[in-house]
Amino acid sequence: MSLITFAYLIGGLVLLVVGAEALVRGAARLASRFGIPPLIIGLTVVAFGTSAPETAVSVQASLGGSGDIAVGNVIGSNIANILLILGLSALIAPLVVSRQLIRLDVPVMIGAGLLCYALAWNGSISRLDGALLLISLIGYTLFLVAASKREKAPAGDDEFATEFGPDESDKPFAWVFQLLLILLGLGLLVGGSNLLIEGAVGLARALGLSELVIGLTVVAVGTSMPELATSVLAVIKGERDIAVGNVVGSCIFNLLLVLGAGAAVAPGGLSISPNAQSFDFPVMLAVFVACLPIFFSGYCIRRWEGLLFFAYYVAYTLYLVMFATGLGAIDLLRDAMLWFAFPLTAVTLLVIFLRAWRHQR
Repeated sequence: MSLITFAYLIGGLVLLVVGAEALVRGAARLASRFGIPPLIIGLTVVAFGTSAPETAVSVQASLGGSGDIAVGNVIGSNIANILLILGLSALIAPLVVSRQLIRLDVPVMIGAGLLCYALAWNGSISRLDGALLLISLIGYTLFLVAASKREKAPAGDDEFATEFGPDESDKPFAWVFQLLLILLGLGLLVGGSNLLIEGAVGLARALGLSELVIGLTVVAVGTSMPELATSVLAVIKGERDIAVGNVVGSCIFNLLLVLGAGAAVAPGGLSISPNAQSFDFPVMLAVFVACLPIFFSGYCIRRWEGLLFFAYYVAYTLYLVMFATGLGAIDLLRDAMLWFAFPLTAVTLLVIFLRAWRHQR
């Protein structure tokens, strides 16, 4: 690995951490000032900001004719958001899940995934399909804003009240500083992601990986670093609504905004490779559906569930690398996942769901 590649990787990580801190702090203070529930901030402002790298990469890839990178970036980022980011965040501290996520946002995430899969069924996502995804995003965002105005959380329930109290909100023009902090955080996140991707893609291509695998792994993880940094810092600071809401909201924005914008600007739309259509899309949908019973079980993501998510992400990434390099052990890994890990996990999720359902009754 060359010195410039190493500098890109380290510099990108530093900018991501600093940018995530600024973004979380600014968003939390805005939530406290205007009485907007922190979950709504995580699902909109923070999710939109941390999806900016994915948007930039996918639009640039679409314009440049690299549709596999654009599509792989979206699918891979969503898989990384759930399995890697939520998994690591839950390993740090169990995550409390809002009821709104179960009743509205996770079903919307699953619905958006099914919509994208249906649009991609014929092997491409056209410009008209991209416009439909963008319109769906506008409707979802307007609904969230309207819902937040109807159901404002009491001050005593605001999980940011301790760190960002009323005195901070009462300062004149404090919102201007908070907005600038958010903008600074977004700028650092985008710049850091670009540096990280520049170094990581150069390294991956030196190893001879395909564009789809690069999009699903290196680019996906690189553009998901803002979500990872933001969620981990939010968990450490005790701001768990932003941690979970940021991940779910980012998945929705990735599908509706990133994929929609990429398809809208691509000449002739985005082509979907057979591998993405037959394997990666279904894996993403399965990961989305797996969230429901885990989130529903006591409205909490426990450490062992986070470990399960993380282990599956390692296995998924290992499978992609083996597939790309043609290693013979891929058949053994596929059979182990298909005939042991997946059935065991399905039974576990079913038991969790039934116990939670009985407890709710």
